[in-house]
Amino acid sequence: MKQVVQNYKTGKIKLEEVSVPFCKSGGVVVRNICSAVSVGTERLMIDMAKKSLLGKAIARPDLVRLAYQKALKEGFISVFKEAMNRLDESIPMGYSSGGEIVEIGKGVSRFKVGDRVVCAGAGFAVHAQYIWIPENLCIKFPDILDFESASFGMIGAIAVNGIRKANLTFGENVAVIGLGLIGLITVQVLKSYGCRVVGIDLDKNKVNLAEELGVDLGLKVDKDNILSEVENFTRKNGFDAVIITAASGDTKPVRLAEDIVRRKGRIVLVGVADLKLTRKIFWEKELSFIVARAAGEENDYHPEINRWTQGRNIEHFIDLLIRNKVKMDKLITHYFKIEEALKCYDMILKKKEPHIGVVFRYSDNLEINDSAKKTRLVFKQDSLKKQFSRLNVGVIGGGNFTKNILLPALKKVNGINLVGIATTKGISSQQVGKKFGFNYCSSDYKEILTDKSIGSIIVSTQHNLHSIMIIDGLKAEKNVFVEKPLCLNIAELKEIVKIFSGSGQRLMVGFNRRFSSLTMQAKSCLEKRSTALMLNYRVNAGNVADGHWVNDIEVSGGRIIGEICHFIDFFQFITNAHPQKIYVESIGGNQGKYSHGDNVCLTVCLSDGSVGTIIYNTKGSKAFSRERIEIFSEDSVVMIEDFKKLIMVKGNKKRRIVKMSQDLGYVNELNCFFDADRFNHEDFFKQYLYTSLATFKALDSLKTGKCVKIELEEVL
Repeated sequence: MKQVVQNYKTGKIKLEEVSVPFCKSGGVVVRNICSAVSVGTERLMIDMAKKSLLGKAIARPDLVRLAYQKALKEGFISVFKEAMNRLDESIPMGYSSGGEIVEIGKGVSRFKVGDRVVCAGAGFAVHAQYIWIPENLCIKFPDILDFESASFGMIGAIAVNGIRKANLTFGENVAVIGLGLIGLITVQVLKSYGCRVVGIDLDKNKVNLAEELGVDLGLKVDKDNILSEVENFTRKNGFDAVIITAASGDTKPVRLAEDIVRRKGRIVLVGVADLKLTRKIFWEKELSFIVARAAGEENDYHPEINRWTQGRNIEHFIDLLIRNKVKMDKLITHYFKIEEALKCYDMILKKKEPHIGVVFRYSDNLEINDSAKKTRLVFKQDSLKKQFSRLNVGVIGGGNFTKNILLPALKKVNGINLVGIATTKGISSQQVGKKFGFNYCSSDYKEILTDKSIGSIIVSTQHNLHSIMIIDGLKAEKNVFVEKPLCLNIAELKEIVKIFSGSGQRLMVGFNRRFSSLTMQAKSCLEKRSTALMLNYRVNAGNVADGHWVNDIEVSGGRIIGEICHFIDFFQFITNAHPQKIYVESIGGNQGKYSHGDNVCLTVCLSDGSVGTIIYNTKGSKAFSRERIEIFSEDSVVMIEDFKKLIMVKGNKKRRIVKMSQDLGYVNELNCFFDADRFNHEDFFKQYLYTSLATFKALDSLKTGKCVKIELEEVL
């Protein structure tokens, strides 16, 4: 299928041939009939991407600070490479479309195949022939409304949300600064609410169009008597509210709003402007200022909690269209076929023609059914059928970790062939496949499993998918490398044991820290010990932003299962012993922004008598080191910090090793997976079972407040 994307490094717009997205649970696949181009927003995105590296840094100093802090811990070279990888990504364009549902994902009950829906959201309602969209970002609409108008649902909802933030009452006077697409929609919605409206813009043609659409007064910004006109219109009071829908890089729209709003009035920024407010004016007039957040909150809250969420704002806008309160036909100036996307953006960027509303139309030349797998599989021109080999590799997953860490490490493994990659989004599989030299890409991971040439698969997906993909991979007679954790509960673990036993396949979990060169040297220093070890592993993990999948316990399993498994595995490797008992304490309950399992202290008793503590916290500063390990043996101490620095003390002798960048063991780990001589089949699997069980029992301990035994017989 065809999709419009932008390279964030160069700003270049491309029309790519990508695979149809996979229909994940919780959402639907929609065949786009039309999608709306948000001219102002998309032009800003393109202009930003076209800036030089220095220009991007100046525009986003917040990201530069984060990168600098990360570089201090991980090394400037590795962070620079990761930043370049992120910049070189393809960004899908578009965020508002209308189409028909062609597939229903698991757990979706509100829709059926054939429903006409408005789709919303950046990264979802993109300019593509087919899209996967979460259930809560779909709004059904009736046959009476055309797809062209409906495709502006998200854009119209942005206008509606901006109006709501102005807290208007009946009969108030409102000024709209900026009569582009959103401004002209805002004018119409305000008039339908009974407001007296003035539209202001630099372009006389847009002012004239606003007057055609019913605005009470249209004003061109450079008129000498604009303040006089405002005084006449508002009887010298000023506007009750000013809504800024302009996209400007300077302060002019805000300055104008300050001048024309009344005392105790409200200013709402829907568009883009420099936010240098004039304190004297705000103090004298006691003004309120708010920046409206797109179309409202995405969460589908009950009306008692939030009456006007994004979904309900879209529904309301669709209702205004149906009742002819908003007329899109006068705003849509251009129609393009998706095949003409590059011509469309050339017109927009070079301003070849006056334009306001721009729509992409899609031809239906694809089918979604069981027999049309080609729609989810895109081959390169040089694709060749290969003979079966364990060195022929298929990769499932294409998130940031996969793109920036795992695949660059995989490229350094000698002798392997990167055959196929599958991600649920067609554009991500196409981009990653092309960048790393895969023979083909797909949006359906089963393409990898049914490929007879592939002997080994790499699973790097969200945690809740690990067990099913391990099981499917083993059943398909593939060797399986899976990123941590192995699985999320005992039932999944038992099923993996059942399938793996006697399969003859390799199964490896991505516990990479044991493969770091610094870990190897630390272990070597401790080899001749005759007594048990005392181990301390301190993790300054940092807080994860709301909305990230790591915070979804159903998806990630939580911090203990999803990440602390790393550190338990490290203890096993260093001691050559397995965990027997575990005890966990937390700081107690949910505190502020921290969840119950975010800040914990674990005590792990190992079979050789060693005792390890893991202090895992999300409260510390990211400027401080992330991981520090201290190991105490007979008259000796070993310390590893952020896998960049190793200190070994034996008696009065001290040795220090410092690396330029982190060595977290990824390349060595993957080399081991593909090397039959190094891969210790039985021992590795036994350790994975112990580590997984230990995390499950850690949760039990956290709930009960008791020390819990770890017995492998429970899953064997």
